[in-house]
Parts: sequence; C-alpha cells; structure tokens
Amino acid sequence: MSNIFSLLRKKILVTGAASGIGRCVAVEASKLGASMVLVDLNETGLHETFTMLEEGSHAIYKCDLTSSEEREKLISQIGKLDGVVNCVGVGMTLPFKFCSEKELGRIMNINFFGPTYLVQSLAKSNKINKKASIVYMASIDGTVTGHIGNSCYAASKGAIMGSVRTQALEFASRGIRVNCVSPARVNTPLLKRDNISEEQVEANKQEYPMKRYAEPIEIAGYILYLLSDVSSYTSGSNLVIDGCFTIS
Repeated sequence: MSNIFSLLRKKILVTGAASGIGRCVAVEASKLGASMVLVDLNETGLHETFTMLEEGSHAIYKCDLTSSEEREKLISQIGKLDGVVNCVGVGMTLPFKFCSEKELGRIMNINFFGPTYLVQSLAKSNKINKKASIVYMASIDGTVTGHIGNSCYAASKGAIMGSVRTQALEFASRGIRVNCVSPARVNTPLLKRDNISEEQVEANKQEYPMKRYAEPIEIAGYILYLLSDVSSYTSGSNLVIDGCFTIS
C-alpha cells in the first residue's frame, strides 16, 4: 500500500539530531524510507539516535554549526539533499535588561546564524536538489507571542520567520520549499534549563487549554508533512503547533 507521506529515496539532513524533536524527526523519517544525515555537536547523542533508525544508508557528523570551518567541512562530505531540517537550538530565560551582548550573540549564533548559514552554504554548493524541502524550527515566542524573560530567544526565532519568507520566494523557481514550524513548549531536554523548577513547569502547563505540553512526535509529524511531496504547494508558511494556547 502506498503512503502519501513516503520519503523513499529522499536524503534528509537533520541538525539537532542528538535529542528531542530532531531525534524524533530523524527516526520517523527513516521509517518512511529516507536516508538520514544526522548532525549535532553531541556525538554520544548522535550515536544513540543512529541506533534507533530503520535500516538504510545513514550517516552521522559531529559539527558545530556556529563555526564556518566546520560547516564547510560538513558540506564537503555530504552529497545532494532532498530535505534539510534545522532543529538545533538553545533557550535562555533572562529578563531583557540583564541580557548581555555576549548572551544575545550566543543565542543568535546557535538558533539563527548557524542554521541559516548552513542552508546558504548548501545552496551555494549546489547541494540542495530541485523540489527539496527546507524546514526551520521557530517558536510561538518571536513569531506569535512573547513571554517575560524570553527576549533573546524570541529574537532568534523571530529572525528565522523573517528569513524563511524571503528564502521561500528566492528558492521558489527551483521548486524548493522553505517553511518553519512554531511550537509552544514541548517535552524535550530544553525544558530543563537555567533555573526553571519542576513546580514552575507544572504551573505553566495549567495555562494551556489542554493542560499539557506537546510531545516531540506531535511536532515531528508536521515536519514529516513538510518534507513529503504532499506539501508540494506549501512554502513560506509558519505552522503554529500550540494546542490553541495562543487563542485561549
């Protein structure tokens, strides 16, 4: 039986593949027939993800995307791609007046500049096939809403959305689609950061109409849709996945 979401014979690169949403996307995409290129700075996590993949032609690369030298080395080692999913990212909770230039630069480099320059370099090197799909991980913060203490993070995610719209227009003539997904909070290691307590997390969940956060598979499903040919007319979009949090 055919599967309209099939990724058979597609080669897909996933950044942030060592854990969380990136790991989930990689595993589920391999089940749909894709050959995976897993990228992350966490080599141990990469190997763990690799063991979860369906049998196929897969590869892993340890790479710091904020380093131009490491990005170029990665690009020189991989072939042409049918999909790129940028899940790499970090968070930070800090009031705006305490956000230093160093901290803002770190967040922007990891969340925005690294992934964006990777796609730019792939395009310049002609490593992105016609009719390929590029997916960026944004967030409701910076694209739809804002939260106290999240100014640096929101800035990096808002920048992604702004860039995605223009990339989609510029790549459209080659049939290459560029989209982003904007989840609310998801049960990933990113939740356990800074000084956020379990009590704060549980209290925050109660602000959601569904009284819970999303699971990684619930975000991965949207990304798999964007990678598949079913979404061949979807480009420049921002898919909000928040359990109706932003309309409550």
